[in-house]
Amino acid sequence: MTDMPTPSQQKAATTSVGELVGEVSRDLSELMRKELELAKAELADSAKKAGAGAGLLGGAGYAAMMTLLFLSIALWWALGTLVGGGWSGVIVAVLWAIIAGVLYAVGMKRIKSVRGAPRTVETVKEIPEALKRNEENRS
Repeated sequence: MTDMPTPSQQKAATTSVGELVGEVSRDLSELMRKELELAKAELADSAKKAGAGAGLLGGAGYAAMMTLLFLSIALWWALGTLVGGGWSGVIVAVLWAIIAGVLYAVGMKRIKSVRGAPRTVETVKEIPEALKRNEENRS
């Protein structure tokens, strides 16, 4: 093995510390710029896919609503042969009112259990104190 310095070692030996720090700073800036460009491109692609998926889910929701409507009408008609048209409409409406009540109760229970981002709130509250300590240490 020879004791020949590598090109990096030669450059470090002939370049000042300030120049080396400046070069590292430029390289980091370039790296951050490239990473931001990559993130923008990836997010744009993801947003397009999410938008298309959301549109399809909206269409599926509408189709499901129409299915429930026509099944409700069919149930109303079928019950109409047993108890009469008026009462069968009331029965179907009461069934839907019960379903709506259950969904409402479950939804409200879940909404009340949401606590937001408590850990994030706590850490954000610590930032001003950390900045104050930093200022005091500089003085």
